[in-house]
Amino acid sequence: MLKRKLALLMAIPAMGISISMVGCQTAGTSASSGKAISAEELSYRNAPLTVNTVPPPVEFPKTPPGQSQRFTRAYENAPPMIPHSVEGLLPITKDNNACLGCHDPKVAKSVGATPVSPTHYIDFFQLIKGKVVKLNKLDPARWNCVQCHAPQANAKPLVQNTFKPDYRDPSTKSKTKLDKNVMEGVY
Repeated sequence: MLKRKLALLMAIPAMGISISMVGCQTAGTSASSGKAISAEELSYRNAPLTVNTVPPPVEFPKTPPGQSQRFTRAYENAPPMIPHSVEGLLPITKDNNACLGCHDPKVAKSVGATPVSPTHYIDFFQLIKGKVVKLNKLDPARWNCVQCHAPQANAKPLVQNTFKPDYRDPSTKSKTKLDKNVMEGVY
């Protein structure tokens, strides 16, 4: 019985490799047309890596904070994108986080900003132990906002996106409920 279990466990990675190899055979084809897509067509540079070329310019929003339109979240509980210019707000350092000047929950409502999510005040390392530990200050792991939140460039997508998010609750298009269901599916 033990030998059978060990054989099964050893077969699982091999099956994964086989499945991924099958997936590689169709990589580089357009799902809609079946036509092959070249590496250059998938590239932002539109040129092979061996060719020295300048990438196309990227323009980020110049709209100042407070005057921009918020983006719908990409999927339920997705980090919201930054809809305004970040000029002068970056870099975030251990001593300075300009985002908190407007997004700190104590001031966000008064300035019309989206407050930092309550999830940023949970010690996620304690979730491993099955505990939801709420903190009275921003979790240091969430200090660097731009590791998850990013400004959106005015750039044409490299490939067509056919992803359609499924929001269980329509309100999660504009706000998270992750703090309420953070343990969902964990145990």
